[in-house]
Amino acid sequence: MSPKPEITAANFPALHTFLRGYFHEDVADEYGTPPEAADQFCDDAETDERIPVAREWQQVAELTHAQPAALNAALKKLGSAIQLKEEEIPQVAAIFARCLAVKSHRRVANE
Repeated sequence: MSPKPEITAANFPALHTFLRGYFHEDVADEYGTPPEAADQFCDDAETDERIPVAREWQQVAELTHAQPAALNAALKKLGSAIQLKEEEIPQVAAIFARCLAVKSHRRVANE
């Protein structure tokens, strides 16, 4: 069994970048809720950006057993400026699981 990675920006660079860009002080004004911010990221980001963030989110959730206090402490260490509410954690996890399920990212403009 491999040792658990330390929760640092160096070990989770994609999640670190996501958290600083989306889970910042203005998340409520800009996106509404953290799940809405995660959803916006999945809509905006290219596949090569989405997949590493979603995988790293899942790793951190596993390392913290998705316990709110432990997960929020880990996310703060990685650059998050907000605290997720307990009910938001499974919502964000589901959004990132969906990000991993989406193979390609193409927008089709029909307007």
